[in-house]
Formats: sequence, C-alpha cells, structure tokens
Amino acid sequence: MAEKLKIGLFGFGCVGQGLYHVLNNSTGFKASLECIVVKDKTKKRPIASELISYNKWDVLDNGDISVVVELIDDAEEAFEIVSEAMRRGKHVVTANKKMLALHLNELYALQNKFKVSLLYEAAACGSIPIIRTLEEYFDNEDLKRVTGIFNGTTNFILTQTINERISYPDALLLSQEKGFAESDPTNDVEGYDPKYKAVILALHAFGKIIDEDKVLNLGITTLQDEDIQYASEKGYKIKLMPVIERLDDDKFSVFVAPRFISKNSQLYNVDSEFNGVIVEGKFSGEQFLQGRGAGSLPTGAAVLSDVSALSYGYRYEFKKYAQSQHVEFTNEVMVEIYLRYNNPADLEMFDFKEINQKYTEEKYSYVVGTINLNELRTKRKYILDNKLFISLVSNKLTLIVKTPVVEKGVVEEKSKILIQ
Repeated sequence: MAEKLKIGLFGFGCVGQGLYHVLNNSTGFKASLECIVVKDKTKKRPIASELISYNKWDVLDNGDISVVVELIDDAEEAFEIVSEAMRRGKHVVTANKKMLALHLNELYALQNKFKVSLLYEAAACGSIPIIRTLEEYFDNEDLKRVTGIFNGTTNFILTQTINERISYPDALLLSQEKGFAESDPTNDVEGYDPKYKAVILALHAFGKIIDEDKVLNLGITTLQDEDIQYASEKGYKIKLMPVIERLDDDKFSVFVAPRFISKNSQLYNVDSEFNGVIVEGKFSGEQFLQGRGAGSLPTGAAVLSDVSALSYGYRYEFKKYAQSQHVEFTNEVMVEIYLRYNNPADLEMFDFKEINQKYTEEKYSYVVGTINLNELRTKRKYILDNKLFISLVSNKLTLIVKTPVVEKGVVEEKSKILIQ
C-alpha cells in the first residue's frame, strides 16, 4: 500500500508551478505539500501565503516532512539543501542536472550511508522516462549506446534554422520570446545542459561516474548561414546530440556536439522543443523514445512520477555500477566531422587522420575528415574564439588503443586504431 507523503518544496518557478498543478490535478495518488521555500519576498504567487516560507530550515527541521523536492537554479545551493536533507533521513527528488553531474560521487555515497532515495527523472529529457527505463528495463543487459536530442531549447533553435531558413541569432531570439531560452542561454547553446544529462545517464547506462570536465561539449553558438546551407543541400538537419557509447568491453566515451542527421534517422523528425532518445542494447537492439523535453507541466509530471515512486519505497539500485567497475571512460576516439574554418591557419591547428572532402573559397571553407576526439577537446577554446563550426557527419566511432612497442631497447607508446 502506498504511503502518503508530506512534501517540502524548494523553488516555485516554472517546474515548481508545474508540479503544484499536476499534484493537485492527479487522480489515484495523494500527497500533501506542507511548505514551499522561495527567495523573493516581493514576488506574488498564486498559492496560499501560509504555504510560503523564506527559511530552508522550516523544511529541513520539520520531522513530519519525509520528502524534499528541490527545484531551484543554483547548483551549489541545491547541493547543500539536498545533501542536508539526505543526512536528516529525508528522501529527495530533484530536477537539477548540473548539481547532479557535479556531485554524483558525493550523492551516491550519501544515499548508501543514510539509506534514503534520491530520484531525478526530471533532470534528463523532460517527460521521457529514460532513467527509469535504463534502471528497470535494461538493468541486466549490456548497452551499446545512448544518444539523441536531450535539449529542447537548442532543438527549437535548430529546427527554425533548417525548416524556416532563418539565421541562428534570429532563431535564438525567437526561442527567447517563446520562453524556451533564458535571457542568458549559455547553458543550453554551448552544450552544457546536455553534457550534464549525458554524465547522469552514463551512470545508469554503463555504471560509471565520470568527471564532467573531461567530457567535450561543443554547442551551436558558432553556427553560420553557410553551415545551414550545407546541411540543407545535403538533405540533413542539424541536431545537438550527446553520445554515450560503448567502444569495446572495457572502454566507453561520452561527448556532446552538433550532428548532421539524415532522413533515415528516427531523430530526423524530432523537432521544436521535443526530445528523442535512442537506446541500443546488445540483445534487444534499438529502442526509440520521444516526448516533450521542457515545459512546466511535462517536467512537473516527471517530478510527480518520482514522488509517486517514493510512496512505494522505490530507489535506484545502480546494478550497472556493481557490474562495470572494469569499464573506463576515454576520449581516445576517432570521429568523422565537418569543420568550417576561416583561413589556412585554422586548418593547420587540427591534425586530421584523413580528409575526405575539402572546399575552399574566399568566404567559406570546410573539410570533412576523421580526427581524434581528444584533440577537439584540447582545441575547444580555439574553436569558440575563432568561431569555427564543427558537426559530426556519421555515427561511427573508432577506438584508439595505445600499445607499448619496443624499438632499440626503448619502450614507446604507439597508437593503434581499432576498426569497429
């Protein structure tokens, strides 16, 4: 029988209001919202004033509140709230993907030490139940990859550039006017948001907690009309895509970059603010999930799903974590990319293993070729500073293995590319 939960909520913005609405309009599940902690004392809110508090201890010190729902923007403040709640034996539901990605190690340890649940379905891909799918359906099957469209804001912008043929700056402005993009859109358009989600999903897909600083994120801020034209002429759409992929029995890679998508991809028609996730299992093959990636009610519904699960004592089991301690993260991977550059000096900065296409004119030059992912990571600042644009052009990743070679009595490491 489900336990009736008493909830303390931190934050009453877009997602908090969505949770309040779905909680009060759901049938078959009952929970009481005891207190809502907010910061701005001048802001008017469409709820009873007795529910409002400006003091976090009104929730954390309340022994009757068994569940803390954290929905604030500040990642470090969120971590303080969540970790303190767990130390006090309270279960936690959060949608803060940055907080999770930065503190997965500590949060994993706190769950085990204090025997509480930390659930965060709403932190990855909005209304798509991807974390629960990985935890429950794929808990004992080896996965080959998890990829897709994880950010509704950038997908809306990129949809406008291809479908409506408008420039990136105009598409960004329209996204802001519609409320999809923040006034400072950096987190979305530079690929940090999907990177945080990819780090979270890597734990559930491959059982590893990885340092987000080691994960490359290339966004869409340098996208220009010529890149849009190239994609259109080739019949592609551009999508900002995280890749979480197993390379062999012992290695996997995670990164975020734009990708040219052809019509035969299930992601081709995932447009506007929608998200789409592809999960490929060793035995089950490819699965595709699609849903709204953002918005008050879809994300609020994902939060409510976690709260409901808590009423039955649910917690993540992290089976892959116990199974996969031999698996290692790597950036030593060959990827095929399109690079639009400004002058020959730009091209000389990159050590391509192979160049398959090259086009040069006064105002537009590009190459298509294979390059080490780790090199792109080390050149990220140069790429952004010089407004170069990079997009993946294929799904193929090739692992680079460094093996010791003895030459004239001296041991040297030499790279060997494993063709998959």
